[in-house]
Amino acid sequence: QVQLVESGGGLIQAGGSLRLSCVASIVTANTYTMGWFRQALGKEREFVTSISRLGTINYADSVKGRSTISRDNNRNTVYLQVNSLKPEDSAIYYCAAGRLVNGRRADDYLYWGQGTQVTVSS
Repeated sequence: QVQLVESGGGLIQAGGSLRLSCVASIVTANTYTMGWFRQALGKEREFVTSISRLGTINYADSVKGRSTISRDNNRNTVYLQVNSLKPEDSAIYYCAAGRLVNGRRADDYLYWGQGTQVTVSS
């Protein structure tokens, strides 16, 4: 069982940046792909980005070019940096752990955090 705890959300002005963190309860470096998803009110959960145990990175088109995912294996932590925030980035952001290298579907992930709310004001 992997427990994931996200932090770093909040209220941010459009054009600003956020950095979310996700700490895992166990070592994930050599086993899991770590992903970030988000779910806006009334919408389905959508893929944001992922990083595999070997460093393969994928981004959704909606955040490509203004987001960076990284992981610190010594701290069992994965980070999500998003710049040039837009109101449509407002959502609950979830961290997830899964086995697939290029998983983009929620079903590809086994473990989920509780989420952290991000609200971008215009």
